Amino acid sequence: MAKNREVSRERRRRRVRAKVAGTPTRPRLNVFRSLQHIYVQLIDDGAGHTLAAASSLDKEIKSQSGLKKSDEAVAVGKLLAQRAQDKQIKLVVFDRAGYRYHGRIKAIADGAREGGLEF
Repeated sequence: MAKNREVSRERRRRRVRAKVAGTPTRPRLNVFRSLQHIYVQLIDDGAGHTLAAASSLDKEIKSQSGLKKSDEAVAVGKLLAQRAQDKQIKLVVFDRAGYRYHGRIKAIADGAREGGLEF
């Protein structure tokens, strides 16, 4: 069962990445979700550089104790949006990396939108 889930996610990831690419003016907002933490990056695929990043391991997020994983994801999205705006980035392309747009992935997107990023 777990192998099929991994294969299905990898198939979805490839399908999404075939259509989504980041540029310097509109970077790709990439999400990685593990069982305990969540990580997001703004990536310029042309140059192969990470422009901004945030995760649930950052001091700003860890200091807020007692958060549920979905609340943590919203906070990570807001933190990334703040770091992106510091670098004058407002427009992004959302790359859910094969994860279904639900739960923590949706919470990241909502937090980033609240922080001022436009998808």
